Amino acid sequence: MRADHLVRARELLAAHPVVDGHNDLPWALREQVRYDLGKRDIATDQSADLHTDLPRLREGGVGAQFWSVYVRSDLAGDDAVSATLEQIDVVRRLAERYPADLRLAFTADDMEAARAEGRIASLMGAEGGHSINCSLATLRALHRLGVRYMTLTHNDNIPWADSATDEPAAGGLTRFGEEVVREMNRVGMLVDLSHVSADTMRDALRVSEAPVIFSHSSARAVCDHPRNIPDDVLARLAAGGGVAMATFVPKFILPEAIAWTRAADENMRANGLHPLDTTAVGMAVHRAFEAANPRPRATVATVADHLDHMREVAGVDHVGLGGDYDGTAFTPEGLSDVSGYPNLIAELLRRGWSDSDLAKLTWQNAVRVLRAAEDVAGELSARRGPSIATIDELDG
Repeated sequence: MRADHLVRARELLAAHPVVDGHNDLPWALREQVRYDLGKRDIATDQSADLHTDLPRLREGGVGAQFWSVYVRSDLAGDDAVSATLEQIDVVRRLAERYPADLRLAFTADDMEAARAEGRIASLMGAEGGHSINCSLATLRALHRLGVRYMTLTHNDNIPWADSATDEPAAGGLTRFGEEVVREMNRVGMLVDLSHVSADTMRDALRVSEAPVIFSHSSARAVCDHPRNIPDDVLARLAAGGGVAMATFVPKFILPEAIAWTRAADENMRANGLHPLDTTAVGMAVHRAFEAANPRPRATVATVADHLDHMREVAGVDHVGLGGDYDGTAFTPEGLSDVSGYPNLIAELLRRGWSDSDLAKLTWQNAVRVLRAAEDVAGELSARRGPSIATIDELDG
């Protein structure tokens, strides 16, 4: 990587910082310190067990972060709702604790205001429809609390939508699932299609009246993993004005990493741990497995290959970045934590991406898609009131 490309990358990010679509710091704080922010001060404690802290966000040129208020899909019903509320609470507490660095953001205008102030816009995205427990009223409540996207599923199916990594049950979205999408459009919550099956993707694109996003997914044509986006979906996403935010997770972007990751996950289960365990114990088990079984290495170039393909299929107006930091045990070389974004921008400069292309990738596309969702919500809410449909009524 040429030094002048890296210098130019940093200059570009100063003007057009990264909007990252997905970061699991809230869940890592839950797992590691039970939300005791004094035990993990992200202003001063650059823990080896985290990918994210304020100095590294600044170094990486991050100007807006969608914090995932994820809860594991083995939590269900009211337990999932309560855990989601706890996740929302810690994002708000972080913003209160670090007001010079973080500003809660609920609109595209808030994002622009945070950038003008030199603060990092802090938005929230719920990861998995289990967080609403089949309740449209709960969906609306999460939106009022600040959640601005919901990933329709996580790793497991839910009663109204199929996941990419579970056996098909609904064949995409059920009638209630379609109603969830319509209500998300009406309130202005972005429909996030990361983690969902290809049939669910296509159903959501058919139903949604607002642009949709993939908060952390890459190109299936480059790495054939069900978590990635097929080309026909990328094309339909672009036609609807959406944004696909490429992820950095090696097992989703590097074909050689798929089998290795399966073995690593089995090792975690053999040790009585969930594969997504981000506690100190979980990370130690991951590191020990890697020491004994050297993993295939994704690099900055691996991510750039996905972005090149996504730009070719969907167009530069429809690509973004969603690293999934603190939601993955392993990261690509050059993108080991949130400070690494300049390395990726430098690689894209080397490949001929223009300054205007990169401004769209890092900042403009994500801001535009949230603003578009807000505009659609204004139009729809003027025409129809809150849906009171139930899953029993529509799918029973």
